[in-house]
Amino acid sequence: MIDIRPFSSLGHADHGWLDARHHFSFASYHDPARMGWGAIRVWNDDRIAARSGFPPHPHRDMEIVTYVRTGAITHQDSMGNKGRTGAGDVQVMSAGTGVTHAEYNLEDEATTLFQIWIETDKPNAEPAWGAMPFPKDSREGQFQLLASGASDDGTLTINADARILGASIKAGEAIAYAADPSRHLYLVPSGKVRVNGHDAGPRDGVAVTGEQALMIEAEEDAELVLVDAR
Repeated sequence: MIDIRPFSSLGHADHGWLDARHHFSFASYHDPARMGWGAIRVWNDDRIAARSGFPPHPHRDMEIVTYVRTGAITHQDSMGNKGRTGAGDVQVMSAGTGVTHAEYNLEDEATTLFQIWIETDKPNAEPAWGAMPFPKDSREGQFQLLASGASDDGTLTINADARILGASIKAGEAIAYAADPSRHLYLVPSGKVRVNGHDAGPRDGVAVTGEQALMIEAEEDAELVLVDAR
């Protein structure tokens, strides 16, 4: 089953400094048909104005993944961590028993990013944060693993049975992905693609389950972000 969620149908909140689109119910946006997808609870498509950002706020027992599309985000938290994550790179935070963090755009330009929340498989775990650069040429024409629940795959680690992947694809090319029909996959492309014959536009959500494989064909150059979760 493949369900295309058009960008125009997403929840929307414009706070001035933050222009956010919500793939799933979040804050004041509530859609009982879009409460999550498997263990994926939140997927926000955020545009953060220059020299602004999220002030300190708490989380608990959630795996939070930030994929920066353009610009950069600077993180700081109650564990003493601080770091800048630039376009194409990823940071992860396991909230565990509780953590307070802030995310600021300290750049002179707007930053765009995906903030993805995945339900934890380890409640009350020790909080943790990590970030890692991923050279973009390593994901050209193929999916690159960015973060997962495995601690030995050389990527960022989260406390959830999930894989976060990125790819870039040129118009006229295709990428295949082997899927487990029992899992929940969610894909967001930056350009027009076809997923197993279904048309998806820029920043549409593509919810997938019950499929053994994905064939993603690009009608225009696109960046792909995929989460494969239980």
